[in-house]
Amino acid sequence: MKEFAVYRRKKYIIYSLVAVPLLLSLILPLSILLPTSSKDISASVLAPLLENEVTIFIILAALLPAIIASYSLIGEKIEKSLEPLLATPATDGELLLGKSLAAFIPSIGATYAGAILYIAVVDSLATGRIGYIPLPDWNTAVILLTTAPLACIFSVEFSVIISSRVNDIRAAQQLGSLVILPLLAIFLLGETNVLAPNSYDMLIVSGILLVADVMLSFVFRATFQREEILTKWK
Repeated sequence: MKEFAVYRRKKYIIYSLVAVPLLLSLILPLSILLPTSSKDISASVLAPLLENEVTIFIILAALLPAIIASYSLIGEKIEKSLEPLLATPATDGELLLGKSLAAFIPSIGATYAGAILYIAVVDSLATGRIGYIPLPDWNTAVILLTTAPLACIFSVEFSVIISSRVNDIRAAQQLGSLVILPLLAIFLLGETNVLAPNSYDMLIVSGILLVADVMLSFVFRATFQREEILTKWK
């Protein structure tokens, strides 16, 4: 609740959680489905194209925590509230869990809201042309229920680690956003037809992310050391 209270005071965080998913969910399908841009695209090509675009929400799920979680520990340093926080009876694991959930919940919530809006726009505009309701499909289900949450968890862990090692919010956000690069590669490969993401491929990506999440969690826990924080973090 403390983290949520801080987020509410930071307008750029609120704007990011609202504006980025909203714009992405509207601009992406409209750029494809507007008559001027889609009149020469056949239904057989249009349906897979719209379905593949759902992979952008994996990137969104990883990007939003880079904006939010990067502030987590740096904000404590700036506001001089780190020592009182560490003086509480909460364990290291409880503090990390609280900070992680405070970044994960709004990020994945905004991602799902954006995905629902995207699906609604696509179904309302494309069903007549394609002849059936294109979304959601199995690929969408795998992306939103496994790949996106695991990407979000990875980004949260990575961003908190970065936040613990730097003293500038912008630097933390820029470094934290590097986590989207391999996920962006998946999206771009799909856009250029080099890779056609399907539920099987997304399950493989999810498995890789799960392993990465577990491995990074050990670094995540090792980074947060009370004694080092109190003596060295200024």
